Amino acid sequence: MSIAEERIDRLHHLAREAASDRDHDVAREYVRLARRVAERNRCGLPKEFRRFTCDECDAYLVPGVNARVRTRPGGHVVVRCDCGATKRYPY
Repeated sequence: MSIAEERIDRLHHLAREAASDRDHDVAREYVRLARRVAERNRCGLPKEFRRFTCDECDAYLVPGVNARVRTRPGGHVVVRCDCGATKRYPY
């Protein structure tokens, strides 16, 4: 694991802790930092990090707090952020 991947992983954990403490502005900054590290080092973000962040407002998504999660009969999960952005994932 490279230094950049370790830092992204650490920022993911910090964002999760900040979001669970209802400190969404700090969590948003951690998400932005992690994305910047990934861009500069040309490495991807982990799947669980991409699933729990909003692409439009950089919020760390917590189901029931700032995100709505629904399953659809077509075999996919729909996650909607408070900003209105929507993501769909197959299951």
